[in-house]
Amino acid sequence: MSSPELDVVEFLLTAVIYTENRDLDERDLPPRYRRVFWEDGEVERPLTTTTNTAAAATGVDRPWEAISGLMFTDRDDFSGKIEFSDRGMAESWFLERASTDALRDNPTLTYAFAESVEGDIDYETAREQNRPIHADRVWIDSLLEEMFDEDEQEMLDLVEIRAPEEIEMTLDDLVLTADQENEIHKVVKAIEHRDYLAEIGLREIGKLLFVGPPGTGKTSVARALAQDLDLPFVEVKLSMITSQYLGETAKNVDKTFEIAKRLSPCILFMDEFDFVAKTRSSDEHAAIKRAVNTLLKSIDEISLIQDDVLLIGATNHPDQLDAAAWRRFDEIVNFPKPDSGMRADILRIVTRRMDIEEFDPATLAEATEGLTGSDLRLVLREAVLDALTEERTTLTQEDLLDAIEGFEERDNLKNMDMIEGDADALVAGGSDAPDHTHEHDD
Repeated sequence: MSSPELDVVEFLLTAVIYTENRDLDERDLPPRYRRVFWEDGEVERPLTTTTNTAAAATGVDRPWEAISGLMFTDRDDFSGKIEFSDRGMAESWFLERASTDALRDNPTLTYAFAESVEGDIDYETAREQNRPIHADRVWIDSLLEEMFDEDEQEMLDLVEIRAPEEIEMTLDDLVLTADQENEIHKVVKAIEHRDYLAEIGLREIGKLLFVGPPGTGKTSVARALAQDLDLPFVEVKLSMITSQYLGETAKNVDKTFEIAKRLSPCILFMDEFDFVAKTRSSDEHAAIKRAVNTLLKSIDEISLIQDDVLLIGATNHPDQLDAAAWRRFDEIVNFPKPDSGMRADILRIVTRRMDIEEFDPATLAEATEGLTGSDLRLVLREAVLDALTEERTTLTQEDLLDAIEGFEERDNLKNMDMIEGDADALVAGGSDAPDHTHEHDD
């Protein structure tokens, strides 16, 4: 079982063992330690263990106070450095108390102590299971700093880059159709066996197009896949890169793909893909048309097998795509509005933390025909807020039914022709709302 003193001793042991053993590299450090010592694109030895670095790495507010009572610790009052006065005693103390799981989660300690403890502990397995360096925010930021000087920082406004650690949802937090699960499973297998696919010459794989109405989970599934696979997530809205800095639209497209290749392995998610077809069939500015042609060429040239980039496009309007857009993707994944059974599952999942009396998700599912996962979350939000106005944190089935009725009334108002102006403002997260999906938890 973990404790503040055990956490701080683990940190100190890890630092001294890593510093001494040049066979170890950044992949042997737990991510919580890596981010503390990462500087200028690497972790430099020696790892300096001060009260500040220990607090940042362990989350223990007063690390010295946590270990000051131990016979084998010492602190330099001037520098704030904390260390062992008797390392052998520290190792014995730690190994008597540390769990097998704690050692497995720390490749550096597994490297040092695998043969000294009982249990199935293997250094290579621990290293393989440790989150890879390319999934860390500090690694992503260091690469971006190398890529862009101050004059080019505005390019980063056109893309949103998330580290896996910044994505809360996982695939287990989603309600998926059988077809969606099957396509995701195939992609995961393709990523695991990239070398084999390259060897047999199967390179045209790893370009998915997610199609379906707003709110059905296209964006959330893509993000969850990045979290599950420990891949950086590069998200771009096509209308954005072709509307700002009009004279540099083709350059923006090139830079987007360059970012993805430099951050590889990663997922490049391109939303609003129907924008491509709209632009090709309209009288848009010539610079935008050049950018779209550059985009299609870049899609042709990028590869999961060669470049370690999984490309996912998404569109709410598949009917507007032309043949040139369709043929860029090797798999089409449909995101329909959820049926009654899926809606019931979604309701069960997103209410797991809620206290609801006489909760009957099947009845609620029947009453929400045509609603998406995003819509259902809005319904639940309204029910919670309405209950809070009455100083209640326990909801009832009736609260949820009333919220459904209120949502439908607002949805009807939104679609009335007599309403002028921005009708979507009547409903938070209208038809163009971001893709919220069927998560277990926030």
